[in-house]
Amino acid sequence: MGFEELLKEVGGYGRFQIRNVLLLVLPRLLLPLNFLLPIFIAAVPSHHCALPAQDPLDNLTQESAWLEAYVPREQDGSLSSCYRYLHPHHSNTTPEEQEDQVVPCPDGWSYDQSQFYSTIATQWDLVCERKGLNRVISTFFFIGVLVGAVIFGYLSDRFGRRPLLLVAYVSSLVLGLVSVISVSYIMFVITRTLTGVALAGFTIIVLPLELEWLDVGHRTMAGILASAFWSMGVMLLALIGYLIRDWRWLLLAVTLPCVPGILSLWWVPESARWLMTQGRVKEAQHYLLQCAALNGRPQARDRLSTEALSLVAEGEKMVRRPSYLDLFRTPRLRHISLCCMVVWFGVNFSYYGLSLDLSGLGLNLYQIQLLFGVVEIPSKMIVYLSVRYAGRRLTEVGALLGTALTVGASLLLPSGLGTWRLVLGVAGKGFSEAAFTTAYLFTSELYPTVLRQTGLGLTALVGRLGGSLAPLATLLEGTWSPLPKVTYGGIALVASATALLLPETRHAELPETIQDVEKKRTLKGSQEEGTPMKVIRN
Repeated sequence: MGFEELLKEVGGYGRFQIRNVLLLVLPRLLLPLNFLLPIFIAAVPSHHCALPAQDPLDNLTQESAWLEAYVPREQDGSLSSCYRYLHPHHSNTTPEEQEDQVVPCPDGWSYDQSQFYSTIATQWDLVCERKGLNRVISTFFFIGVLVGAVIFGYLSDRFGRRPLLLVAYVSSLVLGLVSVISVSYIMFVITRTLTGVALAGFTIIVLPLELEWLDVGHRTMAGILASAFWSMGVMLLALIGYLIRDWRWLLLAVTLPCVPGILSLWWVPESARWLMTQGRVKEAQHYLLQCAALNGRPQARDRLSTEALSLVAEGEKMVRRPSYLDLFRTPRLRHISLCCMVVWFGVNFSYYGLSLDLSGLGLNLYQIQLLFGVVEIPSKMIVYLSVRYAGRRLTEVGALLGTALTVGASLLLPSGLGTWRLVLGVAGKGFSEAAFTTAYLFTSELYPTVLRQTGLGLTALVGRLGGSLAPLATLLEGTWSPLPKVTYGGIALVASATALLLPETRHAELPETIQDVEKKRTLKGSQEEGTPMKVIRN
């Protein structure tokens, strides 16, 4: 008897699983609150060079006249954000004299506080020649997430999902609080990078911890519904950002929910499926009995004796620890891993590129963020129907292709069609979210239990590499203004073509071991029946 049969005995979907999904809602809310936080805390308000105090005897008493006297205009007629005249110029000042007097802001900048009281850009003057320092904060954060994906993917396969989820909560709380009190730019960058490492634990642990307690028939529904809380987090961020305009208080507001998250772990169960692969029969029995009792299956107690579970565990028990090399040792797993790496890079690059680049859509920051969150809900509902009837692979391919086509279409629109540009921008965000939602579900079903966390860790690593490069793509505007969006769409198109090469997992049971994955390959033809495989269990 395998674990799938055990799960049927205790109930593969019931009150136990519903409670588990609800207990893991908070991490899903925390992720978008932190991942998309730079939209608000790193925003750059309107600014100009700080000007000398007005001389009371000077006849330039009006503020607008004082600005005109000190701040030159750009070619488009707007006031310069990065330069000023060394001395006030008047109508009789010649153009040559004006040009000679233009200098970078010697006394810092003055910022418009009508929308933001304080951001990290205003805190440390990350504007003009220092604007690159503002953009790389997101890059460093996602590099932290990249590293954390590797660490948590490996350690959760070794030490369990639940202990590492506690580590993720505690470290996210501590590092978030330290970020709030940062006294320098360097301190903030370091603490936010480490916070990214900690938050990666949520991305790697939460979904498998849910799926490994669910039967085949309910995995899709639970995966889609749970991911809907990410979209709620996106909308919640728009509300919190609107209410809190100071970056320190905003960062504190998205950090403190870790406290109830830590307390909720008292009721979160460890994955019995993982415990069986480790031969920890007593602990697995404890959670399986809990599941049977809560799901109203008291008759299952007779099938959960230590002796019966030991026989199941003997078939699941690993003789050595998983490593990332195991993902490439056998032909089918190697093919899956390479394709998933390309898909995840494209999904992350296009999603975060479109999410963090909100320019040119004609609405204010809060309206766009709210609209981007709202469009994700129907997107997930469409994914739910699509993965059930069209399959995981075609859904992933279609979502990435839709992202590429909408981005491409928006670039071809004439400048006067602002409404259509907004429609295409929102549609592209919806397609990119659909691709992200499908990628998590699809990848979790492709890898066997013994390597599921490791596989997710590797693909998330490559995905976060895409996410870390996405904010830097905006720097390509200096070469050609449409180039960042061309990059987002082009990489999504490549990922879409790669997703076609992955096997379908609809209606398939979760593979337990590497052999289970390779058997699907060998069953395609009798010529492949003798394909050698790396044995990693008794």
